Amino acid sequence: MAIASRNFSAPDQVKIRRALLSVFDKKGLIDLAKALHEQGVELLSTGGSSRAISDAGLPVRDVSDVTGFPEIMDGRVKTLHPGVHGGLLGIRDAEDHVAAMEEHGIPAIDMLVVNLYPFEEVMKSGAESATVVENIDIGGPAMLRAAAKNHAYVTVVTSPDDYSTVLEEMAAQDGATTLATRQRLAQATYARTAAYDSAISNWMAAE
Repeated sequence: MAIASRNFSAPDQVKIRRALLSVFDKKGLIDLAKALHEQGVELLSTGGSSRAISDAGLPVRDVSDVTGFPEIMDGRVKTLHPGVHGGLLGIRDAEDHVAAMEEHGIPAIDMLVVNLYPFEEVMKSGAESATVVENIDIGGPAMLRAAAKNHAYVTVVTSPDDYSTVLEEMAAQDGATTLATRQRLAQATYARTAAYDSAISNWMAAE
């Protein structure tokens, strides 16, 4: 069955009002969170990222408050929920999408900042198979792919190296990012998830 298409024009500028930050590599996280907070962005986060932001004295809302469901199974399940993915995938110019978000209390997420569990590093370290498997990120790639698909409205960031560029653009654009930047970041996101999946596949083949 064919997927129905929608005719909509992606806006050039999208103001960042709410950001979800969930990172393994916390380099630059606090500076990013501070800068976003200073621009009036609501911060959502998970696990250790949420604790780090809170410990820095910044207001942060835990994702479990959005989903109404706690992290379970040693953190294997925490962001795999319509409350998160609906906020990333909802088409802001589609009345039925907006109505569904309002009906189910799903907040729009305008920015996603995620970097993945260090599968490649753990695998290369010679760790036992069970440890390597636990470093296969599931929720992270799912969120990244969702945000990148909806780059017409969502800014997705996978590397700390991009934090300053995004913040500089937001400062210059009254808290917004441009479509060109969102497209570039979406492409980089799919390149990252493709490389990540390829590394996992190659390791499993060798095993």
